[in-house]
Amino acid sequence: LGLLPQAAQAAWPQAAFEARALGDLMKALGHSGPVESKDVAITGPDIAENDAVVPVGAATTLPGVKRLLILVEKNPNMLAAMFDLTEVVESNVSTRVKMGQSSNVFAVAITGDNKVLYAAKEIKVTLGGCGG
Repeated sequence: LGLLPQAAQAAWPQAAFEARALGDLMKALGHSGPVESKDVAITGPDIAENDAVVPVGAATTLPGVKRLLILVEKNPNMLAAMFDLTEVVESNVSTRVKMGQSSNVFAVAITGDNKVLYAAKEIKVTLGGCGG
């Protein structure tokens, strides 16, 4: 029973979650730089009142998407979430992220043929939810 957590941790892409720049992140995942695409969508509020729980989502209509990423550009570690998908999973995910400051947030889709596409949105955070 104690071996299961170690097996799960072995697949953990630690270097990707520790990356502080987009180029380093893509290198850690074994991909080239992403290209902006209208086929990828990012959702989130224009202004987030609570920087600790900012709702964001990533979606795409592209076939064969194997992974969706949510990145927060100005966070110390920009990779906020990574979702591995299969053909039976809809390419539409959402989560809540912590943002240290106002920043661009990216949705990145990686296809089975290693195309890396993204969409971006600026999300402003208020200090303590008081608009400061």
